[in-house]
Amino acid sequence: MEILITGGNGILGRHLASAMRHRGDAVRVLALPADDTRWLESHGVTIYRGDVRQFGTLGPAMRGARAVVHLACLRDGWRPFSEHLAINVTGTENVCRAALREKVQRLVHVSSWMVYGIGLGEAAREDFLLHPFKDPYAISKALADKAVQRMIAEDSLPATIIRPAEYFGPGDLRHFARIACRMQAGRAVIIGTGDNALPFVYVTDVVLGTLLCLDHESAVGQAFNITTNQPMTQARLFDAIAREIGASPPRIHLPYALACAVGSTHDRITAVTGVRRHMAITRQEVNLYGTDNRQRIDKAARQLGYRPQVDLRTGTRYTAAWYLDTFHGPSYSQTPHDRSAFTLPQA
Repeated sequence: MEILITGGNGILGRHLASAMRHRGDAVRVLALPADDTRWLESHGVTIYRGDVRQFGTLGPAMRGARAVVHLACLRDGWRPFSEHLAINVTGTENVCRAALREKVQRLVHVSSWMVYGIGLGEAAREDFLLHPFKDPYAISKALADKAVQRMIAEDSLPATIIRPAEYFGPGDLRHFARIACRMQAGRAVIIGTGDNALPFVYVTDVVLGTLLCLDHESAVGQAFNITTNQPMTQARLFDAIAREIGASPPRIHLPYALACAVGSTHDRITAVTGVRRHMAITRQEVNLYGTDNRQRIDKAARQLGYRPQVDLRTGTRYTAAWYLDTFHGPSYSQTPHDRSAFTLPQA
């Protein structure tokens, strides 16, 4: 089918576009005017320039497409809340309205596990109330999730919502590369006791869940959690990463309350200076790594046939191979993924 991916130039978008092309779909990506899209173009993806905040740019990109996967979002906790609202909420509403106008047959909105809140004390189900913690990204993603639900009910929008865990894999600069860099520099810490479950999933399992939502008629109007069925604790995941990259795992435990103060201070400084330190801990990372978060996937398993294919240890091995090959020379090349176009942000 002809499919448009908004915000398709990140890790999930590239893996998703690759999988779609492999199965024979024609793929388009809506990218910002300044985005470097050479990797996508070299893989047979058609590029449309536009911005989800500008409704008029969405029609040409969407016209003739059978389906849309909406990934475009802002996730910088130090950026003003108004920017998160403009991109994550108004942008999502624009994409949905354009999909209705262009008579798109299916829209998959990629939400987030964060819409449920953190540290719930039990695994989140799709019927839980959305109660995000106080973070611009989490709040705006919850509002966007509710907006899509409202348009499904009121406008018959043919949409499905997925709420994936944090995805990682080759090309992951947000999570894996930051953790690995800190470990190699001897600056990684464990937040709290380390025995909390982390909400991580390998990126190709999110791709699988997205494709299942595109292909199943029964998915329309529904929301699905997409994650692993074998979560790992913070300490065990960090140990696994350290082993794969040849570094020492962190041994220093930073109390959660202190980590919150450190992360909040970093975010305030970044908001003023506009300079983000690659090694510094953000408040969003503290909430992610320092609390226990799980999701149930029995609904996706039952209705879509979703079964995670890559366990976290195997995913860690694949991603470590990409990381070492990309940033430490060609001697580590045993990974099935293309690594050519990803670069690490400057500290």
